[in-house]
Amino acid sequence: MDWVFTDDRPIWQQLSQQLTRRILTGVYPPGSKLPPVRELAAQAGVNPNTMQRALAQLEQSGLAEANRTAGRLVTEDLQAIERARREQARQIIADYLRAMEELGYSFDQAAALLKEE
Repeated sequence: MDWVFTDDRPIWQQLSQQLTRRILTGVYPPGSKLPPVRELAAQAGVNPNTMQRALAQLEQSGLAEANRTAGRLVTEDLQAIERARREQARQIIADYLRAMEELGYSFDQAAALLKEE
């Protein structure tokens, strides 16, 4: 998975979102060790402080935990992962409905078109 950045939000927020997506899709499964900050920063081409901030956000959201001896681990709390998955799904749905509304589709038309696909 490549790191992709846009100009609409701070890089650390985009990193956090992309790391979250990697956790939710199983790239980093529950209980697994996340790569070290410097390694992730090098992969993404960002400053380690920026990556540190993104990882701190993951901890704050409950998707990762810092372990002094083992490094940073993905949470084993499957409920926290499922909550994050549903939150991401809701955001995707909201974005879809907003885009469809901009195209002139009603909610029902957008839902019908989605069912067709």
